[in-house]
Amino acid sequence: MTEMNNETPEIREEAANEASEAQAAPVNVQTPVEPEFDWAELESGMDAYSSRRRGELEELYNNTLNTVQEKEVQEGTVISMNKREVVIDIGYKSDGIVSLNEFRYNPDMKVGDKVDVYVENLEDPKGQMILSHKKARAMKSWERINQAHDNGEIIKGYIKCRTKGGMIVDALGIEAFLPGSQIDVKPIRDYDIYVGKTMEFKVVKINHEFRNVVVSHKALIEEELELQKKEIISRLEKGQVLEGTVKNITSYGVFIDLGGVDGLIHITDLSWGRIVHPNEIVELDQKLNVVILDFDDDKKRIALGLKQLTPHPWDKLSEGLKVGDSVKGKVVVLADYGAFVEIAPGVEGLIHVSEMSWSQHLRSAQDFLKVGDEVDAQILTLDRDERKMSLGIKQLKSDPWENIDTRFGVGTTHKATVRNFTNFGVFVEIEEGVDGLIHISDLSWTKKIKHPSEFTGIGEEIEVVVLDIDKENRRLSLGHKQLEENPWDVFETIFTTDSIHEGTIVELMDKGAVIALPYGVEGFATPRHLVKEDGTPVKMDEKLEFKVIEFNKSAKRIIVSHSRVYEDEKRSEDTSRRKSENRSAKKAMKNLSDSGEKTTLGDISDLAALKTQMEANEKKEKK
Repeated sequence: MTEMNNETPEIREEAANEASEAQAAPVNVQTPVEPEFDWAELESGMDAYSSRRRGELEELYNNTLNTVQEKEVQEGTVISMNKREVVIDIGYKSDGIVSLNEFRYNPDMKVGDKVDVYVENLEDPKGQMILSHKKARAMKSWERINQAHDNGEIIKGYIKCRTKGGMIVDALGIEAFLPGSQIDVKPIRDYDIYVGKTMEFKVVKINHEFRNVVVSHKALIEEELELQKKEIISRLEKGQVLEGTVKNITSYGVFIDLGGVDGLIHITDLSWGRIVHPNEIVELDQKLNVVILDFDDDKKRIALGLKQLTPHPWDKLSEGLKVGDSVKGKVVVLADYGAFVEIAPGVEGLIHVSEMSWSQHLRSAQDFLKVGDEVDAQILTLDRDERKMSLGIKQLKSDPWENIDTRFGVGTTHKATVRNFTNFGVFVEIEEGVDGLIHISDLSWTKKIKHPSEFTGIGEEIEVVVLDIDKENRRLSLGHKQLEENPWDVFETIFTTDSIHEGTIVELMDKGAVIALPYGVEGFATPRHLVKEDGTPVKMDEKLEFKVIEFNKSAKRIIVSHSRVYEDEKRSEDTSRRKSENRSAKKAMKNLSDSGEKTTLGDISDLAALKTQMEANEKKEKK
């Protein structure tokens, strides 16, 4: 009975038709009668149908169903949808279910749409047919991706997530890479806003070896912009004012999107006044009007201006402003040679370093001012046509040389600061604007100074006496040694010629030696006057006696000799001895004369010898 119930309606209908035909047939017609189904034969394993009949019945049964095999791709029809699943009819005895997530790339899908599915299982343990749209797409997507790339087709894709350098896109069932630079024509600052969106793309690159796909949304925008760009470029003219959007800001300028074509506003064309960075004037995505200043022949490099849309500040400068007026301003640029001061937005004047102080000492502008300082200045020159102005700070102070004679008269004593050295002297500053020179010869009465750095240092304070005033050249002649009386007036009485003093060798050289004498005075001796009595030369730091052989007060020079000390002593001893011998000889002759006796031959011999000795002594003394 169960077997009979399992027969299809077609089989039952065919059996009924055969029975009716048999009943309607004439009695005299012999028709074959289907034998009664024998259940005993079925149980014994014998087939109740002939092989031909069974084949006919099986073919009739199979034609009532679609041919569906597992692991194949079938086309199905969406028959219902909910928030989680999509029910699809593929013409099989049961319907299949696919997760709605697999259709994220196609949010516009509706009931009745045809879709491809992959048959994973005709019947799971619960009797449900398992289908996959994702796998079906994957099997056909590679071919379709290649076709889209070759034909330049536009495809849809679902942005799944972020990755390093870009995004991952589900395009036709394949995970493709969308570089960050290919999302839009303008730089993207927030990638996350694109996650979960469905967008159109073009396939720009395929790596067949690694089955990698690169897509671009920017390419679609560029195609549209290219058409707009050609139209805009064809209408460009110098002086034309257009509306644009700030696309990018750099340290040197601002890039403006003019609707498909970019232009650059250089930082100097943003404002009439000086700015440090363009973001002081504009911000990203800001819309503003700009004027076309210039472009190249291909109109690919377009120079734009913003400040040109407003009048030049010099044209608005007060007509009453003139040379000699005092103005206030802010230091905007500083250089070694001076400072640029902005007295109004876009109106600047230069204060040269020489106009910052009455001082003649060479200095840089950084010694007086820094960027951002608020200063008061006087207009020195004003050229409205050239839009140039020079300013001065020192003019707001009185000139220190106007009353120099009364404030720094000759003979007055002052404290000064050492500013600079030269080989011939020291430049000092008594006060700002009042400089003077101390000649090297006016530093010390006694020391022989080869260079001023031996006596003082830069920045040190030194006391000076005003010796002379050169008002025309704004210079003072100063002296330091004049603070004391000239000691050479006293030295003249101490270091007299032939006077002997103890000295120390402080410097030895080829041409002689410098000797430190008492009272801080130095003397000089030539090599022939440095030989000691035993014939050996003098040594450094050796203390000896020296005789003054020359004293020159005007030249402040003392020449001494060590050799003369012992040579003169010996000469003095010889002279004394000769004088004693002469006195003895004269006395002997006088005695002979007084005795009146006749001279003997022996006496004559003695007198001759004495005479010879006296003559020799006289020659030696003369020599």
